[in-house]
Amino acid sequence: MVNHVEEKVERILADILQDRDIELVDVEYVKERDWYLRVYLDKAGGIEIDDCQMVSQELEAVLDAKDFISAPYILEVSSPGLDRVLKKPRDFVREKGKRVDVSLYAPMDGEKLLVATLDGLDEDKDEVVFADRAPLPRKAIAQIRLHIDI
Repeated sequence: MVNHVEEKVERILADILQDRDIELVDVEYVKERDWYLRVYLDKAGGIEIDDCQMVSQELEAVLDAKDFISAPYILEVSSPGLDRVLKKPRDFVREKGKRVDVSLYAPMDGEKLLVATLDGLDEDKDEVVFADRAPLPRKAIAQIRLHIDI
């Protein structure tokens, strides 16, 4: 059900965002205390609150008309943030060459959190490739986020 909702919302957003300079980064439909439908957007120069409000209003109107989500949910439209999570193949292409924080499910060489330079995704081998370390299988990686130097 979750994937079905996310896929339908992505298709709706493709129509809403067509001919606009706004990129759909991700859609999440998750159960926390309540159900949340989260939409993450970006654009050159950064997404603005007016962009989020416009997309939220248009998406809400379509979702209300189509009414395919059975449970009550909270709609959130926002930027993915500076430390965005990388999930989809396009994320790995867009962020190639950037430093990332890699959280592993189990320690590797005594480390469970690594910082490395992203070189891409080898979909054939299902591995994340780095410029400064050996590739890692995606199944070993809990999460990859953009690294923020403080």
